[in-house]
Amino acid sequence: MDAASASASGRPAPVGREAFPVFVEMQTRWADNDVYGHVNNVVYYSYFDTAVNRYLIEQGVLDIHAGSTIGLVVETQCHYFAPIAFPEPVEAGLRVAHVGRSSVRYEIGLFRHEHTHSAAHGRFVHVYVDRQTRRPVALAPTFLQVLAGLQGRSANGPLDSASRS
Repeated sequence: MDAASASASGRPAPVGREAFPVFVEMQTRWADNDVYGHVNNVVYYSYFDTAVNRYLIEQGVLDIHAGSTIGLVVETQCHYFAPIAFPEPVEAGLRVAHVGRSSVRYEIGLFRHEHTHSAAHGRFVHVYVDRQTRRPVALAPTFLQVLAGLQGRSANGPLDSASRS
């Protein structure tokens, strides 16, 4: 566990923007808020999924409509620190914590607009499979090259001790 993400009690703590090499901005929606006036916890997982896939699509390594390889979510986790609410934008920091033969563990920090520390952070594991057979496939060299750009700031260690491989 790194000092930036662990409090003195050993519990996960917010992380700073410097932990992430890439950011994806998303707009909260009215429907994201729950009866308590903030974004519902389930929606955070949608933000994780949207940020990762949007980045991969924009980089040209994921074709969700016709590509032969798709990513299946096999694990997620989120730690919450501060509320996010409509209509403020969310900035998702992305980094890669681990790359396997056919899987990737992404770490995502969700930041309120222009805030320095995460309102939430967590992990998201994709196993990449053949669209038709649903069997794992090795990550393509171009995909690995894009992932390398997300590994730049992970030297501080995992966001929490459960993220260690």
